[in-house]
Amino acid sequence: MIWAIVALLAIFSFLPVYSAASNLAYTYGDGQTFTYFIKHFVHLFLGFSIIYAIHKIPYRYFKGLSMVMFPVVLILLLVTLLQGTTIDGANASRWIRVPFVGFTFQPSTLAALVLMVFVARYLSKIFEENISFKSSIIPLWLPVFVVLILILPANFSTTAIIFTMILVLAFLGGYPLRYLVAIIGSGLLVLAFFVLIAKAFPDSMPNRVDTWTSRIVNFMDDRDSEEDYQIEKAKIAIATGSVYGLGPGKSVQKNFLPQSSSDFIFAIIIEEYGLIGGLFLLVLYLLLLFRIVIVAQKAGTVFGKLLTIGVGLPIIFQALVNMGVAVELFPVTGQTLPLISSGGTSIWVTCLGIGIILSVSANREEIRNQSEEEHPLEILSEAL
Repeated sequence: MIWAIVALLAIFSFLPVYSAASNLAYTYGDGQTFTYFIKHFVHLFLGFSIIYAIHKIPYRYFKGLSMVMFPVVLILLLVTLLQGTTIDGANASRWIRVPFVGFTFQPSTLAALVLMVFVARYLSKIFEENISFKSSIIPLWLPVFVVLILILPANFSTTAIIFTMILVLAFLGGYPLRYLVAIIGSGLLVLAFFVLIAKAFPDSMPNRVDTWTSRIVNFMDDRDSEEDYQIEKAKIAIATGSVYGLGPGKSVQKNFLPQSSSDFIFAIIIEEYGLIGGLFLLVLYLLLLFRIVIVAQKAGTVFGKLLTIGVGLPIIFQALVNMGVAVELFPVTGQTLPLISSGGTSIWVTCLGIGIILSVSANREEIRNQSEEEHPLEILSEAL
């Protein structure tokens, strides 16, 4: 069922991406939209290859892999942050260009997945144990806050989503609610401290805090801004689509709406396929959520349950946030629509998460007895 849902989302994505890519083709390219179609096909082909490869790995090995990958993502995030990339004077250090290959990669997306697996591993170890808040600070919350602090300067929305998902996972994993309240308070204090530092030393984080503030203020007060322009065009597209839509490829707002093939592709989908197309997409995501819950419920171990929820819930949450932005339920966040929007990193990491879920689904039996020979990654995980 999960394979079928993911395949339907991927197939459905081709026409909207091909249609919406005309804006990019004429603005930044030579007008050839078919190039973006092929690029999207390659991204999805590699993504499905990742799903197939990952789902063959027994999910218990991801305990050790999360420990191995954690320092890797820390290095990638640090390198990305130190690049000092700016767009229109604002900090935009989100991507790394891979040498010799030529494509860009967004480490924060991979870091989010690794962090969720890392947290699921820790929560499974302390499940049904009497744990004190002090004993969990260094092994759990210190790594979490280090990763979030490295992502925060360039991407507040991703940081907020990751933090929210970790809190949900911790709650579902049995972490005491009173401790979670303390963590939320600590997170707000860290954010306030970061804002004060950014205001005191504006050259260190150019205009980033101002960007966050303006997006929230504009969302609340309907002030004129670039974000308002995007939202207005998105709402025009949705209103024009009505119930049945204008038809495939007949969108008008794709020529005016920035990021029409990524951040605001949901508005283009409704313009071309109407309310029916939008509801069809929403039902697919909700059905995927239902299947994720089923896999988690049937998993034979606590780690399997938490792992499935930890990597699956953010996919659905990101989809709902993307849809909410298009209809002005949330401020502009820059989050893509999983498996639908164009973009390599988002597709590949989403497929990595789907592969992990399928690995849990394919390995529902209990982990073998401790007397059996353990895999090196499991030994490393326990040692760390």
